[in-house]
Amino acid sequence: GFLVKTGVSDRAFAQFLRDRHKALKDRRWELYSRFIDLKEGSSGYELLGMHRHRQHRVDFMDWAPGARYCSLIGDFNQWSATENCAREGHLGHDDFGYWFVILEDKLREGQEPDEYFFQEYNYVDDYDKGDNGVDAKDLIRRMNEEYWEPGEVTSRKSRWETVAKLYEQMFGPNGPQTEEELGEIPDAETRYKNWKATQKDESSSSSPSYDIIDTGQEFDIFNVVTDRASFEKFQAKATPLAYWVEMRKGRKAWIEKYVPAISHKDKYRIYFNTPDGALERVPAWATYVLPDAEGMQSYAVHWEPPPEEIYKWRFGRPKVKGSLRIYECHVGISGSEQKISSFQEFTSNVLPHIKNAGYNAVQIIGVLEHKDYSSVGYKVTNYFAVSSRFGTPDDFKKLVDEAHGLGLLVLIDIVHSYASADEMVGLSLFDGSNDCYFHSGKRGHHKYWGTRMFKYDDVDVLHFLLSNLSWWVTEYKIDGFQFHSLSSMLYTHNGFSTFTGAIEEYCNQYVDKDALIYLILANEMLHELHPDIITIAEDATYYPGLCEPTTQGGLGFDYWANLSIPEMWLWHLENVPEREWSMNKIMKVLISSNHHMLSYVENHNQSISGRKSFAEIILNTGMCSSGSVDDDLIFKASSLLKVLV
Repeated sequence: GFLVKTGVSDRAFAQFLRDRHKALKDRRWELYSRFIDLKEGSSGYELLGMHRHRQHRVDFMDWAPGARYCSLIGDFNQWSATENCAREGHLGHDDFGYWFVILEDKLREGQEPDEYFFQEYNYVDDYDKGDNGVDAKDLIRRMNEEYWEPGEVTSRKSRWETVAKLYEQMFGPNGPQTEEELGEIPDAETRYKNWKATQKDESSSSSPSYDIIDTGQEFDIFNVVTDRASFEKFQAKATPLAYWVEMRKGRKAWIEKYVPAISHKDKYRIYFNTPDGALERVPAWATYVLPDAEGMQSYAVHWEPPPEEIYKWRFGRPKVKGSLRIYECHVGISGSEQKISSFQEFTSNVLPHIKNAGYNAVQIIGVLEHKDYSSVGYKVTNYFAVSSRFGTPDDFKKLVDEAHGLGLLVLIDIVHSYASADEMVGLSLFDGSNDCYFHSGKRGHHKYWGTRMFKYDDVDVLHFLLSNLSWWVTEYKIDGFQFHSLSSMLYTHNGFSTFTGAIEEYCNQYVDKDALIYLILANEMLHELHPDIITIAEDATYYPGLCEPTTQGGLGFDYWANLSIPEMWLWHLENVPEREWSMNKIMKVLISSNHHMLSYVENHNQSISGRKSFAEIILNTGMCSSGSVDDDLIFKASSLLKVLV
């Protein structure tokens, strides 16, 4: 692994890596027992949340294992908790805690229901094949004529009728009804031979024209027919017509017949009945969330614009040559006016400035929905929604698209290290239980910030987090992520401990092995499904192997953010007069770099999170009591900032 390459020979850390690799294999087995591969395991947004189904309805799914009852309430049903609920049994609730609710479109007055239950509609195009007056009976007859050859018998029997007849042939009309009455059963081959012997005199027998007996030989599951004549006959067959596609009607036919169950921009919430009482929550997979007039409560907003209003992408992802030059920014504070700036204003005013300044990438913080604006977007409440303070989902798509048109990569800060502790809007106590998405007890809370800590050992939590990454890449064409505050998730002390640099600090009892495994899976998924994606680790503890390949025991990041340089500049600006700066100390920090490192002059940790920007520090030292600053100080501050940059 990477220990040999880096020259690390600590036996305890090597054993830790071996144990972690074994745990990683076990976690993969858990994932693959539920999902086919990482692609399916990271595509939860295709099913969960609210999606329009082709059969004139809207399907909703969410995960709440602690709930006993689930329904949707909103503008569409006058906030009734009983009108649109999950059905009883497995049709509405599976063994893993996923709830399924169907919102049926309503027939318009004077309209008759569709003749066939499988009637589908195309909600994007005005017309489709079914608008030509296709008759289902005629279509099925034509399908049979194309598929079945003359003389072949088409089976029109019920599947239960065939099984019952076979059972009667094997055991007689009054055969055993229980396992005790059945007695010892011969093996399958013996039973088949006995049955075949009774059918040899029947010319109309439905027995196959060739025998398939298990000889222990393994066959290709996609090429199981060993009879050459039958194989060639099957291969020559055309694929049967998909009758549901041939009958699909267009958007105009749907609008004429139905009133949508939930309309574009309708507000809704999810209602749970739990052992501790009733709860209302914003769905975890909501893609757009708005606060109410008082700002104390929030609602999910159904985002389904008509085809003519859907944002049309104009530009592809740019290819950046050479090193990254990243412009870090926050949309809300990007304007000069005393207000929260919007995605539209950022697109028009800031993106051209970034391009003209020579940058090739923009890193935006605070994009994910968050209730507490003072957290600068780091106390995330809704992981699949853009911040409504800045605009709509389509506004953000336009921002990304215009940036790509200017040749800029778009990176966002992703906060999977912790989540907001807000219970009404966020994921905390989502289903009434304390351990749905997060650890219970003290481990479920950040020791200093009060935020909630994810359960990285839970398959459904991994499904949520991996799908969240894939969602931003797929839906918004994001080019990369900076994983915020990894030290909060990598250690049970949340990184608030004295680090001496000793290797045992990275493999002791305080290291969260499950968090490391999640980061490995996240990087493997992103780089496998999206080869050009960029992942950046923000870790103040410099965990060994951050940017080493996962196949060599590393975590798989492309870059790590070096926080020592901005910390060094901050310390000098606040504590040392410019004339006393030590060039030796400064150069020692600046040259301690490698090709996986991103160096910042300053970043949000210094300029936003409870501190001042470097410009504010320099100017404040010479500000008069009246609040004015003389021209000499402005010139001095500008010159010093140019030196730093």
